[in-house]
Order: sequence, then C-alpha cells, then structure tokens
Amino acid sequence: MCCYLTVKRIVDEDALIDTPADSALKIDGEIHSQDRDVAKYWKNSQINIALFGLENQTVPDKLMPMRVIGYDGAEYKKQVLEENRYKKKYPVITLVLYMGYDRNWKYSNSLLDLLEVDENLKPYVSDYKINVFEIAFLDREKIELFKSDFRMLADYLYQMRTNNSYKGDESNIKHVDEILMLMSAMSGFKNVENIIKVAHERKVCNMKGFFELAEERVLKRVLSWEERKGEKKDLSWEEQKEEKKDFNWEGQKGLIW
Repeated sequence: MCCYLTVKRIVDEDALIDTPADSALKIDGEIHSQDRDVAKYWKNSQINIALFGLENQTVPDKLMPMRVIGYDGAEYKKQVLEENRYKKKYPVITLVLYMGYDRNWKYSNSLLDLLEVDENLKPYVSDYKINVFEIAFLDREKIELFKSDFRMLADYLYQMRTNNSYKGDESNIKHVDEILMLMSAMSGFKNVENIIKVAHERKVCNMKGFFELAEERVLKRVLSWEERKGEKKDLSWEEQKEEKKDFNWEGQKGLIW
C-alpha cells in the first residue's frame, strides 16, 4: 500500500543539513547499530524544524513499519536526553522510496497489520504508519514536476516499468556521484567507481552519457572475455569457474545497471 504523492515544494534544498545516519539500539543488554540511508535536518537558523529520513528500497519489505519505528524512535530518544531536554522538540519524518519497477509494493504501511493482537488488547496498542512512495508507478505528469536530479531517476524507473527499456535523458545532473551510486545500488552494477571516474574525466553529466559509458565498459569486458576464453582451455573446471565468477554474462550483455 503506497501513499498518494502530491508534488509541492515545501522545503528548500539549502535548508537541509546532513546529519549522521547511524544510531544505536540496546537489545537484551547488547548494543546494535542501525543505519538510515539518508538523514537530514530541516533547519531555520539554529533551530531544527524536522528530521527527514529517506529509505531507498529496491524490493518490498513486509517488516518496513518495524524498521522505520526503530529509526524514528532513536531520534525521538535523542530529544529526551539531558542535554536536549529543554530544547524545542521537532517531528521525525521517514519517507520510504520504493525503486522497484517490476511489481507494486503490496504490503501494508501499518504496524498493526503486522501484529497478532488479541481483540481485547487492540484498543491499547498504538499503530505506526509509514510513508511509502512507488516512484516507478507515478504518473508522467507528476514526474515532470520534479525539478531536481531526482526527476531523471524517476524517469528511468518509469521507462523501465512501461517500456522495459530506457532512452537516456540529456538534462544535466548536478549530483553526479550520488546518482550513479544510487543507480548502482538499485541494480547491483559492479565497479561503478570506475564509471564515476571516467564521467568526471570526460565531463559527462547526464543519464544518456552515463549509459553510454556503461555500455562502453560492458563491450570492453565482453571482448576481453572472448579473447581470454581461448587461453583458458587448458584450465580445470574449478579454475575456469574461478575466472568467470566476476563476469555475469546475462547482466553484462543486458546493460541493466
């Protein structure tokens, strides 16, 4: 179940301040770390107006409400520490950005739906609902309303869902490294650091150029593999498997990030 998305500028980018995305959770006497994908404070002067947390999901997670309540609870806990006790309190808002395009997010966004609760206890159990946005399933009109680099990412997901292919956008991207790293995380594409390096060297700063660089790299790997195959005939089966383990033919020839 996803949230209805209304695209409206509320927060200016310059008012968002990076903050550490990790927090600690004590369970049964042991300290466990938990990490958000992105965390930013929305500030007015030195006052926190809100904390925004972003969770990027490439596959649906049924337990997402439990994960989110852990992240949000850690930030609220921070606000009751002695050094923060008398400071102004602010809300914690987590947005789950679902980046999958082959299926909808069909799980509930409600904590109560995950729990087996006796009917007599239900009036006393607090619910906790999360905000899930299915980016690939947004209408084209909503995608065009985005003004940041996020529009290119949303456009990629939309095209993959509707056409199962992608025609690269030539609009300039401001945050090249971040977009490429996110694309890599979404698809499992390896060695994205090399593509980032070449992109900076050649001053490539749009999605069309990124995919051309990736295709160029894939072709080089395919040709190199074909050339090496003849030299590996005398290797044992186990040795050949070791040689090929870092080369996923289907993934390479398909050029899917």
